Order: sequence, then C-alpha cells, then structure tokens
Amino acid sequence: MVQTAKKILVLSLMACAAAMPVSMSAVARAEGPQIDKTLHPQGLNHAGIYALRQIDPGLTGTGVKFAVISRSITYIDGEPQNDYRPSIGHDCFKAKQFGFHDLAELPAGISPHSTAICSILLGEDPDAFNLHLGEFYYQGTAPQAQADIYEFWHFLINNVFPHSPPDADIVTASIGSPFEDWWTRGIESLAEHQGLIVVAGIGNGLKANDPLLYPAASANVIGVGVVDSVNTENPATNLAHFALAYPEHSSFGPTVDGRCKPDIVAPGNCLAADVNEPGGYEPTGSWSSFSTPIVAGTIGLLVQKAKEDPDLSSAVSPDGGNCVIKAILLNSATKLPYWHKGRLEIDDDHQAPLDYVQGAGMVNAVGAYKHLIAGRNEPGYVSTTGWDNNLLQKSNNPEGGMYMIQKVYKITLAEPAGKFITATAVWNRHYNNAYPFEPMPEKDADLRLKLWAVDPEDPANNYLLDYSDSSVDNVEHIYCRADANYTNYKIVVSTSGIRDPIPIDTAQHYGLAWNVSDRDDSDSIFWYDLNADGIVNDLDFTILLTNVLNSTKSPESYLLGDINADGAIDIKDVGIFINHKDARADWHTE
Repeated sequence: MVQTAKKILVLSLMACAAAMPVSMSAVARAEGPQIDKTLHPQGLNHAGIYALRQIDPGLTGTGVKFAVISRSITYIDGEPQNDYRPSIGHDCFKAKQFGFHDLAELPAGISPHSTAICSILLGEDPDAFNLHLGEFYYQGTAPQAQADIYEFWHFLINNVFPHSPPDADIVTASIGSPFEDWWTRGIESLAEHQGLIVVAGIGNGLKANDPLLYPAASANVIGVGVVDSVNTENPATNLAHFALAYPEHSSFGPTVDGRCKPDIVAPGNCLAADVNEPGGYEPTGSWSSFSTPIVAGTIGLLVQKAKEDPDLSSAVSPDGGNCVIKAILLNSATKLPYWHKGRLEIDDDHQAPLDYVQGAGMVNAVGAYKHLIAGRNEPGYVSTTGWDNNLLQKSNNPEGGMYMIQKVYKITLAEPAGKFITATAVWNRHYNNAYPFEPMPEKDADLRLKLWAVDPEDPANNYLLDYSDSSVDNVEHIYCRADANYTNYKIVVSTSGIRDPIPIDTAQHYGLAWNVSDRDDSDSIFWYDLNADGIVNDLDFTILLTNVLNSTKSPESYLLGDINADGAIDIKDVGIFINHKDARADWHTE
C-alpha cells in the first residue's frame, strides 16, 4: 500500500514552497497582554491577536493541537531528503516538545521555511534580542499549543491516501500545487468526513508566477492570501505597518471552475526565527507562507475557547464545526480599501460571494472572538451577532414538484441608520472517502443566502435587500447597508430555487455567522497611496493612470484605482486622487 501510494505521488506532483526571508529588520512597539517589552511579530498585532490576549489573557492555544505540514527543502531524483523540521534548538522553541512524522528513510534535517512558520505559529521567547531592535518579547500566535510536524510526503502516504486524519484540531500547510489532484481531493474529503479544519497558503502572486495553489484553492479548505507590509526605507516601519493584498504578491481567483479564492488574507511580513542563529530573528518578507500561520493560530485560539466553554462546543463539532469556524472567520474579517465582490463592476455581484484577491477581507482576531462568544443562535429571533451550526433537511411535500428548504434568522436593529449587516454561510462539498477521492456532486447542495427588510405591520412592504447565490462556491457572503426605514430584518439560508430544481436528498450541514456593525468610513491612505510608501505623490499617480489604461484594455484584470467604487477606473477617480495629493501617513518618514 505504501509503495503504491508513493509511486502515485511521484507521478502526480511536485509541491511548491514560498520564498525564504533574506534580510534583517526592526519593529515598533505594540500593546501586549501585560507584557512590558515590545511584542513581535507585529503582523500579529495588526491582525488583532495581541489585542485579543488583552481581552482574554488565557488564549494562548492551551489544549489545542496543530498538524503542521512541511515540505522537504531538498529533492534528489524526485525523492525528498527529509530536511523538513524546524530548528528546535532555537530559543523560541525552548519550551516546545514537537512530535515528528516522516518516512524515516534518511536522517532528519532542518528547514528554514518550517522554522519561520513554526516560530510565527508556536514560538515564544521573553528575552529575545536583536542588534537592530534591542530587547523584545517574541510571542507567536498560539505559543502554548501542541504541534506535530509532518513531512509532506509522509502525510500524503500515511494520512491522506488511507483517509486517516492526523491527531490534530487544525491542519496547516504553507505549500501547494497549481493543480487539483487526488491528494488535494483527499484533504477535502478528510475535511468533509472528519470535520477537520484545514488552512493553507494561496500562493505568492503574479511576480512569483504562482497561480492559485491547492489545497488552499480547494472548496473545503481555508485559503489564505497575504497583506503586504508598507514599502519604506525604514525596516522597523515596514514590519509594524501593513497595506493591502496585491495581485502581484498574493495569488487571486477565480479558480478554473469559477470559485472565489482566497477566503481571507493576513499580514505576511513577520519577524521569524533565524535557522542560522539560536537567538536570531529575521523578517520573512510578504509571502503567503507566513500569513497562513497567523490565520491558523487565530483559529486555534477560537478552538481553545470553544473547547473550554460547553455552550460553544458545537462550533468545533465534527459535524459541521469546520463550517462554523470558517463562517465566523470570514464574517468578522476587515474589509480593506478596494474590497468588492468578484470583478470590478458597478453592481454588487450576487454570483461571486468574495473579493478575488482579498476574499472576505483581512483576518480580525478580536472580531472573530466576539462572534464566537456571542454564542449559538438557532433559527427564530436572534441577537445581532451570532452563529449557528445547523442543517437543511428534506421535508415531505405531498403536492410533489419543486420546493425550497430554508431556515430563517430574525434580527431587530434599534437604530438602523448607518449600520451594515454581514452574513456568511459555509458548507462542505462532498467527496468519496477512498482513493482517488472523486467528487460526489450528486450529494452537493446549492445554497442561497438572502437578507430581507421586513415590515411587521404590512408584509407587502417586505423586500429583498441583498442576496448571495453562487452556482459554484460553497460560501455565500452578504455585506450590505441596512435600510434606515426598517428596524426588522431576516437572514434566510435556503436551497437555491434558481438552479436546484431537485432538493437535496440528504441533510446538508452548514455554518452561519452574522453581525451588525458600523461601517469603517476612515479615509485610509491606501485608497491613494498605491505603492504603499506613506505619501501620495507622482509615483502613485503614474500607477493610477496605468491602471486606467489597462482597465479599458483588460476589463477582466484585477486592478486598484476605483476610488469612488462606481465600478470603473476613470477620470472621476483621477479627480479624487488629485484632491489627496501629498497626503502622508502618520508613519511616513523622509
């Protein structure tokens, strides 16, 4: 069996890994959970992880276990040479006891890539020092979590091929292949059948010649893109401040079959353990390999909280829990400048649920936590923030013919003016549980998410405020301004009455999350500072003009520059830009 799997593997793939960090850097001070020293990596601060630990200091990953999938760095004649492990002698791993899983055919070696990833996810060093930074406190996303490190081929042969899940709450992988294959489908099958949460890096964009990478591009996996750090001459500034997700550096959708990816983005340029020095730290650069452990670690903190509180336990149930966590993560994400559904166009795209480069937005650890602790709300009248782990199930229809299955969640807003309603539904695609893990589309549901404004006094005044109804995605997402004239709304999860005339034959688990919030109307400099150097000048104007021309030549390309969000990059945007000429960020230095 093992030899058969290995032969299949040799013929079917060569995975890709992200670029390695190359330079030293410094960071600015961040607020921390009762820690006097500066906290690093600052990318975690930008994602809200350190702020979350101020709210709940016990959230450090205790009781959570990760399976970290790490690719060997060296291959000879197509064979991995077993150099996949993090450097366990590094100071940030002093208190860690990793488990290692490999083919044991060669002596184990060290991977700089794995070292950096594991430090961002799991590292902790209260006495860190750097010549350029001085003393600081290094603290990864989930420093008290447990972890097993799996060599990539070992994981595929011993876990994916026999459909045997690892002993872990979360699987994270900063590697991938441009093609769907048996092993990527096998991972999706594990997610579906075992309720496994899988997080993976989406790829490093156009400049790295990376298309969307699988398994991050897979339907049942959380695909993570990268938010670039700012671009200045000061390395400390670059590590403390972050801009946008750019197609040049973060691979973007749609997939070949038309699905939106990535699902979410996170800061990528993190201070990480240096494999060459036991006490050394280097910046990674803005790569999706290093944004992935930030998202995986955020999920780890949510899993810890859900495990500790019985009232939240259904959020991590093997029956639909991975859908709930994904829904919470996406629903709480922060919309960055230029976020829009699908391709650039005037109208809200009801068929594309997410932005093709930002996904649902940037990970927001505090927002995700608030969603989770709001608790499960079953259909009926619900709070303005919450989630549900539920299912759509076939019911009897004595008259026969087409019918729609639905669940309804009713919310009331005391002051609807200026509020935004966000709702996200997630469900798993179905796969066979044996090699080659073929899709089972006959079991798949096509769900629809609708938001209605409701008049309790006169149902004739009810109207459909927004909806999300992709024919290919297994995520539906609404981000919609409330109607100031309506205080009552209902969120409806249903089978699609447009493309699904035959209702689902079996119960379909889904995760749902929703929230009511004020829109962030802050005038971010990144609407105008297109090269992220902290000042709006002629360099940005040149980029804008280039994008104006390119948008007419290639209307399907993903370009930044639609400042007024009217669906086109044109002279109106140029006028707005000129009014912001010479604007400077508070972190800008000459």
